[in-house]
Amino acid sequence: MSDELKPDELLDKVDHTPSQGTWMTESVQIRPGMYCYAAKPESVETLGLPNARSWNPMEADWKLPENWQEIIHNGIKDRLEKFRTFKIFMDVCVRCGACADKCHFFLGTGDPKNMPVLRAELLRSVYRNDFTTAGKLLQKIPGGDKLGGGRPLTLDVLKEWWYYFFQCTECRRCSVFCPYGIDTAEITIMGRELLNLLGLNIDWIATPVSNCYQTGNHLGIQPHAFKDMLDFFTEDIEEITGVDVAPQFNKKGADILFITPSGDVFADPGTYTCQGYMILFKYLKDKYDLDVTWSTYASEGGNFGFFTSHETMKRLNAKMYAEAKRLGVKWILGGECGHMWRVINQYMDTMNGPADFLEEPVNPITGTKFENAKSTKMVHITEFTADLIKHGKLELDKSRNANRVMTFHDSCNPARGMGLLDEPRYIIENTCDNFYEMPINTIREQTFCCGSGAGLNAGENIELRMAGGLPRANAVKYVHDKFGVNTLGTICAIDRAALSTLMEYWVPDVEVYGIHELVGNALILPGEQEREMDLRMEPLPGKEEADE
Repeated sequence: MSDELKPDELLDKVDHTPSQGTWMTESVQIRPGMYCYAAKPESVETLGLPNARSWNPMEADWKLPENWQEIIHNGIKDRLEKFRTFKIFMDVCVRCGACADKCHFFLGTGDPKNMPVLRAELLRSVYRNDFTTAGKLLQKIPGGDKLGGGRPLTLDVLKEWWYYFFQCTECRRCSVFCPYGIDTAEITIMGRELLNLLGLNIDWIATPVSNCYQTGNHLGIQPHAFKDMLDFFTEDIEEITGVDVAPQFNKKGADILFITPSGDVFADPGTYTCQGYMILFKYLKDKYDLDVTWSTYASEGGNFGFFTSHETMKRLNAKMYAEAKRLGVKWILGGECGHMWRVINQYMDTMNGPADFLEEPVNPITGTKFENAKSTKMVHITEFTADLIKHGKLELDKSRNANRVMTFHDSCNPARGMGLLDEPRYIIENTCDNFYEMPINTIREQTFCCGSGAGLNAGENIELRMAGGLPRANAVKYVHDKFGVNTLGTICAIDRAALSTLMEYWVPDVEVYGIHELVGNALILPGEQEREMDLRMEPLPGKEEADE
């Protein structure tokens, strides 16, 4: 990471002392290292979003339309009418503060505007001023606006929105502790939608979504390059196992369509997780004649549209189902991803569903019905693999992962968005001998975020990311120091990328693994040669001398 700010120096900057002034009148201070670059105009144009232009958050002039306040006012009005939850969340908060110290960004920065309640108040204060009877009446009384908690939408307020709504990873940890069930992530989503009406997006979101519109994946990889990458993996796996695991592409009539985040195909350490998928599918083909196909069109499971607007999210989600229909598969199997699964589990039915042209998912090998996927027709791969293990359908050699002392990071969206808590742990326990949990208030439903989700996994905001990831890193350090943990498992592509940087910064002795990398190491393929190396081409435990 950066040589400019060492971990001890970053810790020294954290100050939770309340400021002496009032947050409603303080001017926002946009600081390098804490924000992402503005979206490129060509990406904004591809998405059909308004006001595409080059602009710089550090400059005074953001090149806004003259009627920008009217645009925002109408945008709020439209969303209050369309989304019932938005109005409820604007009205129901009593500012009890139960969420205040639950946000990783507040804990890591000390900035009070990163308290979930106060971040929401940035938008809620304008709502009170412009859309409530009390707010309109109190404006007529000197000082009444402050009494009612309302304030007008000024340019400084708009910049404050942009700065802080892009310091939220929509992880929803705060919502677990809210006595009224307010989903603060939904408020962030609305805030970002409103900002997009003025062309105020960040490039780490707009360009991946633009790429997905054009090539089917966030990285902008063409179909032939996608296939080439999996061909490279096939060669590496054959060197390790002696078995050709070449996958099928775009096969009509296959049993299952498999879709995973493009980060698993093109970014370490996700590439090793991808190789684990390939080994698993080869095993299932040879042993049980299960026919799985990949797609070079639907080559992205992730959905950065989720961080842009409801309509963009809907469009990106639709391509997976369009491809499943084109290929005539029975159902869809999804890879290890985070936000992909919140979109599928919580939004799919009302956006693009129901997917009645697909079958209700049943594991053809075990006969298990995946009841939770009855409507979406899409099953998480850890559910699928855990079911295979439970029924004794996989031959595993745990000793190949004997050098891994594991802990597990519950990715925010699978954990809080779909309740996927036990299946990954079950796989870890059946592929490794050494597994230790982090403190209970940092895992499962209360898991801390990686600090880089919701489109914030950029390079220019590295100080924000390392500060936001501090609570997770602190929990990892605890089990590293107490139990000798050297490996952090996770089931999210963004986590695999973000946590690698976070561990390198805060706990450098800990590596990051996807769960199916462990599966790929442990699974005994029919006809394989004696393995000397793991998927990272490092010596297996007990094979170090042979490697030398």
